[in-house]
Amino acid sequence: MSEQQPPPGAVDARFTLAAERTMLAWIRTALGLIAAGVAVLHVIGEFASPAVQTTLGIGLILLGIAAAAVGGQRWYQTTHALEKGGRMPGPFAIWVLIGGLVVLAVAFAIIR
Repeated sequence: MSEQQPPPGAVDARFTLAAERTMLAWIRTALGLIAAGVAVLHVIGEFASPAVQTTLGIGLILLGIAAAAVGGQRWYQTTHALEKGGRMPGPFAIWVLIGGLVVLAVAFAIIR
């Protein structure tokens, strides 16, 4: 008995579901960053100065927005590459987000 082959151009559902799970992880990360930004702005007490607190809170929110956008774009590129062939998305956007996180983390550590 031979195993049935998928039709040409069909994508294994495991790959599309894995891409979707990865996109959902990006969304969870984005929600966490946005929640942290809201907490910095409205929940924790004042630290350093109001301008610094506002800058860090808004920075976290913007990083969360960027994470959601990058996750959605990477999901689109990945599913497109799986369906039609082509290159998978590269790491550039991930490195930019990592850089943003590092900058904000250092700012929090220095400013307290």
